[in-house]
This record gives sequence, structure tokens and C-alpha cells, in this order.
Amino acid sequence: MAGKKNSSLDRVLGRLDTLDSVNLANLVQRLARERGLFEEIFNTLQEGVLVITLDGEIDYANDAAHRLIGIGEDELAGQILWRLVPGLRPSLGAALEDDTAAALPVVAREFELTYPEHRTVRLYMVPFRGEGRGDARRFAVILTDVTRDKQTTAQQLEDERTSSILLLAAGVAHELGNPLNSLTIHLQLMERKLKKLKASKEAESLAESVSVCRAEVARLDGIISNFLDAIRPRPPDLAELDLAEVLTEVLKFQQREFSDRRIAVEADALADLPPVMADRNQLKQVFFNINKNAMDAMQPGGRLKIRARADDESVYLLFGDSGSGIKQEDLVRLFQPYHTTKPDGHGLGLMIVQRIMREHGGQVGIESKEGVGTVVTLQFPRKDRRVRMLGR
Repeated sequence: MAGKKNSSLDRVLGRLDTLDSVNLANLVQRLARERGLFEEIFNTLQEGVLVITLDGEIDYANDAAHRLIGIGEDELAGQILWRLVPGLRPSLGAALEDDTAAALPVVAREFELTYPEHRTVRLYMVPFRGEGRGDARRFAVILTDVTRDKQTTAQQLEDERTSSILLLAAGVAHELGNPLNSLTIHLQLMERKLKKLKASKEAESLAESVSVCRAEVARLDGIISNFLDAIRPRPPDLAELDLAEVLTEVLKFQQREFSDRRIAVEADALADLPPVMADRNQLKQVFFNINKNAMDAMQPGGRLKIRARADDESVYLLFGDSGSGIKQEDLVRLFQPYHTTKPDGHGLGLMIVQRIMREHGGQVGIESKEGVGTVVTLQFPRKDRRVRMLGR
């Protein structure tokens, strides 16, 4: 059909000089309708379509191309694609200098655009020459926005990497438990033998050393247990909890470390908070990690202020430290696994906090200013609000 239509149009154009004014007007209207139809078709495409000359000058761009590369229709004239996509012209090499149509390359590549916004774009460029013998060589260029596809792929790879490393870390932690158990047993045997020996300064000294070793082994065993509890992706065991009670328990546990570092803790407005549904042990891990981060960020003489508030929907706990603050470039990466600014950090703490809060239906937010300090906000859904939501 299209071939017959083109042939008939060619015949009409071949005797253009013989047409009267009426037939000429009809021909112009027909050409305008066909041009309008093709314009509508091209402008419905999600992909950007360009036609460029051998020098890279843009002859035509559809609506999607205008959006992708940030060129308004009134700005199209004189635009050169090589300037908009640096490095594209050199990559085509000497083929563009060759006069033979067969030597023109078909190009497929990806590049990044920073204007009007950051995007990853896939470009497919095909050479063509018009039907007329004197027509210059040109290229049809197809632009596809693959930003979301790239981000999804990158996220999948990161998730797989995180899962693999966490699985490896859990295996290592589990294996460490075996020699610790062995050490505990042998230390117990040593204690029993020391008790049978006659009292002497040497025996007392050895007993004290064994006691210190047992305490350190117990501490290491506790660290491994907490680590395994933190990284195991298990759903929370929800029960009605008083946030203030759980937080007070954690602060008592960490009191000695706060005291050793000469850091003052102020916990206000914790009384009479609405109850929440939460997993007690997982919340302890959240509070422990946030307090530990605050301690590590502060010098001796620092201050950690903990405040609480509630509204009709949520209960909030705010942890404000007087530490060094967080750089802007680090702030956007805080929840990424293995990203840490501490020399001895593992980069899992905040990732674990975020995961636990999400599984509780809550959120974690961080505000920070260099040289001033950081505020971490934990938002929990109220128990009565959670019941209303489930009852809908």
C-alpha cells in the first residue's frame, strides 16, 4: 500500500510543472497532512528520535528527544550533537571522513547526560542517504533513557553482594563461637585446679588472670551473639512495649562506657509515652547502635540529649549528640552497607537500624551539621494507630 502511494506521489511530483493551481493546492495539503501524521507518530514515541547531518547538526528532533537532551524547539537551529555528547564524534573515527556510504558506521553506545537532569542514555545511530543522487549523508539517531534500568540492576547487584557478605560474616561469627566455647571449658578446668592448690600469692595471681580471661571470653561471646542476632533477617516478634523502659535498660547497660568517655546523657520527656508494638531485643540493638555512634562521634566532655514526643500517628525518639557532625558527601551514603567513616568501623550499624525500623513500620531520619552535631530521629507507629490501620 505504502509502495503504491509513494509511486503515485512520485508520478505527481514528476509532472509538478504541469499542475494547475487547484491541483497544486491539493498536493500541498496532502503533503502537509502526511507530514502532520508522521509528526504525531514520532511524538508519541518514548524514545528520542533525531536526524543529524554528517557534521552532527540536528535537522529534526521529536518531543522525547527535546526532553532527554534539554533542547527547546526554538533552540534547535544550529545545535550540534557532537557538542551535546562529548566523545561521540571522535569515537566514530575516520569513517565519517570516508565518502563511501558503505563505510558509515552503525553506532550503539551508552553515555551520561547531566542536563537537564542526570540520566543514562542508550544511543543507536544508523546512517542513511536520501533517494536523490545529490542528497547528503545523514544519520537517524534513537535515544533511549535507561537510567531506571541501570539503577535497578545496580541495586540487584548490591543486594546480592550484601547478602553474600552477610552470609559469610555470619558463618565466620558462628565458627568463632567454637574456639570460644573451648576456651571457656579449659578456663573452668584451670579454676578448679587452682582452688585445690594451697593458698599462695602465685595461685591468687593465676586465679585473677583466669577470671579476667573468662570475663573477656564472655564479652566476645556476647559481641558475636549480638552480631548474629542483628544480621539474621528474621521478622520482629511484636509485643506491646514502653519505649522509655527499653531505652532506660540500654542506657544502664552502656552507662559505664559513657562514664569512661566522660559523656553526659540527658534523657527528658520519656514519661507517659504511648505504647508501641515492637520486638524488645531488636529495639535494644537499634538503641545500642545509635548510642554507640553518638559516643564515637564525640570527644570527652560531650553531651547526648534524648528527647521524646508523640502525635496522633507516631511516637518519636530524638538522639542529639554534640559530635563532629557528618560531611554532606557521607550523609547521603550512611545507610549503604560497609560505608563507614570510622577507622575500625564495619559499616553495618545504620543499615541494621534502618532494616529493623522498616520491619517495625517505622522510619529513621538523620540531620547533621559539621562541627555542630547530629540528630537521629526514630519514628514508631503508635500501637492504637497500628490497630486502626489493620482494622480498615
